[in-house]
Amino acid sequence: MNNKMYWPQGLPRTLDVPKTSLFSNLEVSASRYPDKPAVVFYDSVLSYAELLRQAETLAGYLQTECNVQPGDRVVLYSQNCPQFMIAYYGILRAQGVVVPVNPMNLAGELEFCISDSGARTVLAAQELCHNALPALESGSLDRVIVHTYSDYLSSEKAAQLPGSLGEPRNLPDHLNVVGWAHALSSGSPPSRYTGTHKDICLIGYTSGTTGNPKGCVHTHNTIMAAVAGTSAWRGNGPASTVLAIAPMFHALGMQASMNTPIFCGSTAVVMQRWDRQMALELIERYRVTTWSGTPSMFVDFFSNPAIADHDISSLHRLMGGGAAMPEAISRKLNEEFGLTYNEAYGLTETAAFILGNPVERGKRQCLGIATFNVDARVVDPATLEDLPQGETGEILLHGPQVMLEYWRNPEATAAAFIHRDGKRYFRTGDLGYMDEEGYFFMVDRLKRMINASGFKVWPAEVESILYGHPDIHEACVIAIGDDKRGEAAKAMIVLKPEASAALTEGDVIRWCRENMATYKVPTQVEFLEALPKSGTGKILWRKLQEQERAKH
Repeated sequence: MNNKMYWPQGLPRTLDVPKTSLFSNLEVSASRYPDKPAVVFYDSVLSYAELLRQAETLAGYLQTECNVQPGDRVVLYSQNCPQFMIAYYGILRAQGVVVPVNPMNLAGELEFCISDSGARTVLAAQELCHNALPALESGSLDRVIVHTYSDYLSSEKAAQLPGSLGEPRNLPDHLNVVGWAHALSSGSPPSRYTGTHKDICLIGYTSGTTGNPKGCVHTHNTIMAAVAGTSAWRGNGPASTVLAIAPMFHALGMQASMNTPIFCGSTAVVMQRWDRQMALELIERYRVTTWSGTPSMFVDFFSNPAIADHDISSLHRLMGGGAAMPEAISRKLNEEFGLTYNEAYGLTETAAFILGNPVERGKRQCLGIATFNVDARVVDPATLEDLPQGETGEILLHGPQVMLEYWRNPEATAAAFIHRDGKRYFRTGDLGYMDEEGYFFMVDRLKRMINASGFKVWPAEVESILYGHPDIHEACVIAIGDDKRGEAAKAMIVLKPEASAALTEGDVIRWCRENMATYKVPTQVEFLEALPKSGTGKILWRKLQEQERAKH
């Protein structure tokens, strides 16, 4: 390694990853800190001992009543809440495979994840469970276990909270829909755990460039490598109190808001959804020290004029990724609050943490350096040959946290990896360069992707849904700038000859809201007479993208 490359003082170059299951992390923390708050959900507290007890009880129900066998996939479909964490670890204790699904996904998107993963059981939040009913009716599913957020809140607090947080228990009347309370009252203990750290424990779906999401297959070992790595890198420990607002279905929130705190024996202060005023009150009340989130959250939070009336001096570490933090906000954090935002880089394919800025020597708008046991390179995307420092190319990654494969998708797996020097490297599809100290910087994307507040929006996926509209003949989706989200989708549409002349941009957007997750919905629609095409009939999306950028 170039001796000019920086490495954090006091940290080893390599890290031994525990050869245990993720569930053992909960067992260890519960044995060390049985009475300590593991989860704080607004005004309710769940101790480590109780978190462990409920996870084991749920595991027993999954095994005895849902016939979950080792390796069986179980879908987890919910916003952040204590039940998400109990369900996640309950599935692991049953030796099942967690399949977290974005709670913004609608019925069709959920059904794809169910059928592709082969899951027969879904654990769903009450306001989302109706999206799973079609799969029950079609026979794709055997059981839906429904949880209600307000069950883990005092009645007084629930009444004060907005939306689905305060809704009382109201389950669909269906033979194969059971309530959370029923599942936890079964009393059946789980069978003896016989798994190893090499077992598959997670299939995380990430949208695919060809329209269908792809399942990233992770073992206990690959997830644990990222958990142990981020903990050592950032100095997390049992004294940390974490604001758990990043969505737990997503790699960032799953690792930073749940798996790492449980590994360390920390306390997670859980928020169901983003609310800057509530975040401010919880940070002050519970003396939150650590917070991982997207830049858009921090931009919103630190623009709240009410900050001056609250004590947030406990905040010590701000971390995240998904998009670059604006320079003006980084400067404001440092100058007004004495805080540094620690940027990092990761993907669902890498269990989040793989490149990171050293805590004491980070660079702004930077992905960071290769962390423990990681080999990162920049190569020519065409020849796959290494490029010298400073030259832009595709970022390749090798490390213990990299997924095994894409679930039941050998073609995509083969395209995503290359073998070199006895190692297997993941092709990120991100273009960047490395400076003389080993820090990586993002330049562009090799893949056609829109980054909406850290969520990946693949134009081909949105286009495939748009083609389901009865009046749309052709569609092309491109990226546009968005003040709040960084980027958003714009749909360029050619209508069918018989389409109603009264169809408006708003009509199309409303239809999209009914048929796809909110973050995928185009914020603009433009009607065209025809889309530009190549000699072979391919839509020239890049030409449309360049024309749009030229306008602005």
